[in-house]
Amino acid sequence: MGFQKLPGTQDFLPGSVERWQFVESKARDICRRFNFREIRTPIFESTELYQRSVGETTDVVEKEMYTFTDRGNRSVTLRPEGTAGVVRSFVENKLYGEPELTKLYYIGPMFRYERQQAGRYRQFHQFGVEALGAVDPALDAEVIALGYTFYTEVGLKGVSVEINSVGTPAVRAAFRDRLLEFLEPKRELLCKDCQSRIDRNPLRVLDCKVDQAHFEGAPSILDSLDEECRSHFKALKGHLMDMNIPFTINPRLVRGLDYYTHTAFEFKAEGIGAIDTIGGGGRYNGLVADIGGPDQPGVGLGLGLERTVILLEKQGVELDSLNGVDVYLVALGEAADREVTRLLHSLRLRGIAAERDYQGRKMKAQMKSADRLQVRFTAILGDDELQRGEISLKQMSTGEQRVVPLHELADVIIKASITNINNEGV
Repeated sequence: MGFQKLPGTQDFLPGSVERWQFVESKARDICRRFNFREIRTPIFESTELYQRSVGETTDVVEKEMYTFTDRGNRSVTLRPEGTAGVVRSFVENKLYGEPELTKLYYIGPMFRYERQQAGRYRQFHQFGVEALGAVDPALDAEVIALGYTFYTEVGLKGVSVEINSVGTPAVRAAFRDRLLEFLEPKRELLCKDCQSRIDRNPLRVLDCKVDQAHFEGAPSILDSLDEECRSHFKALKGHLMDMNIPFTINPRLVRGLDYYTHTAFEFKAEGIGAIDTIGGGGRYNGLVADIGGPDQPGVGLGLGLERTVILLEKQGVELDSLNGVDVYLVALGEAADREVTRLLHSLRLRGIAAERDYQGRKMKAQMKSADRLQVRFTAILGDDELQRGEISLKQMSTGEQRVVPLHELADVIIKASITNINNEGV
């Protein structure tokens, strides 16, 4: 029996990987416009980093991390999320010493040992941003707006934003007592996970997708906010309205990580089975200090790229970037074959995606290959045309064929591309 990929992993094959390239390039372009700079951190970190930052009683730390002991007898974990590693790098490299706000983004794989289901993998990919150095709720709103802009510009429909305030540690401590008073009589009705969480992390109980029917009438953390938290949340709502970012308030939204303070938010969309959360984030004002840095505030988000790609496919979103080859060169004759080698390279240097046959096939087979590649043009060069300094160029969508000077081939293809873009924009 041959080798197979491990459960919860995927191969991204030609024909589908182009969707990934599209969403990644869109993410990078949006970050450029929002003035976020890329950061790349290791795929594995010290286990203690995640225990301290994410929270020892979270599902991520208790059940889902890929943790092992390396040859140096160190406990190492494949990163289950992006924020902890970015903040560790922020502290270690003293980025907090810069005079400006630090705005960073990342794109890469994460690892969690989870039960497989639609849109959930053990190696998955996230696009995330982190903004460190300011408490202004306008920055929270900017991060939410960045995520909403990403989903809008990749072409997804029906994406909604839910927001909440999870207060400060002091606010949560007071709310915890009210919540426990509500939950204790219901303990035996709840799932095993919730029964365990009641004692260790009762706010997480409200996040349970199984027991929502039992939480009718539960106290709202919004009623426990102090003046600072209420003011921050009110300003956040105002900034979102100013940017025309639609949102709803969900007082049960707490997120699955312990480091959040004040703002918590999620992006929701239907179409991936039981899962409707496709991204989320929040503010984490104490995290930098918790892992050994100065007391610097922060806010960020993480968006699941698998779920984005699945939704693009389910919604039938057409992506312009999927067609990758501009011209296929066909050589008829030995001299023409040599010229096609030179011509192919010169076209590529001009920014044109070009391909040719390397298997010695007849012209008919080469034309079928061009069809399979969905090229925009086929250029046919024979020895006679070569002597005249000409080449036959066929536009595949219309079947129109004309003869053009060899030295003008690149210019003709580029001009046709510009004309096509302009026509589509009209």
